[in-house]
Amino acid sequence: MEKGGIPAPDLKRWTEEGRLTIIDVADMLGVPPELYTSDPLNLAPALQNYTSELPFHEFEQSDWITFQTDLMAYVADFLIQCHGAKWVVIDDSTTPRGYRHVIEAIGKDGRVRTADPTEIAREELKNSPIEIIRMLASAELTLHLTRQVNEEG
Repeated sequence: MEKGGIPAPDLKRWTEEGRLTIIDVADMLGVPPELYTSDPLNLAPALQNYTSELPFHEFEQSDWITFQTDLMAYVADFLIQCHGAKWVVIDDSTTPRGYRHVIEAIGKDGRVRTADPTEIAREELKNSPIEIIRMLASAELTLHLTRQVNEEG
């Protein structure tokens, strides 16, 4: 249902488009779709190599947006495939649409948490060099999907 001329979120389509985006990236980097879908970590080495060779100093705004979108799609699909997470919509009056798509998962402590894969990717882009595994680990820690360092086992 539209609200104020803004279309209602379509989670099924959002999820499918994100998945197709990262499968296309994997294929572009030489990781066959069936290898990626069997374990999304199969993409990490190729994506790390690709990221390490990017000429960031030549990037225009559209390049940054595309790259961030690719990383966001990877973070989200990794969480979905490896941890049973799912996309959900939350209200957000700070956005033009009035909502945001975030990932929801049940942490090791049994609590439901959300994380914004775009924010996780954006945070990783502040680091140099960009580390794909660190970005995925950050997503897992944000959602408490792995034990925290100070937790007992």
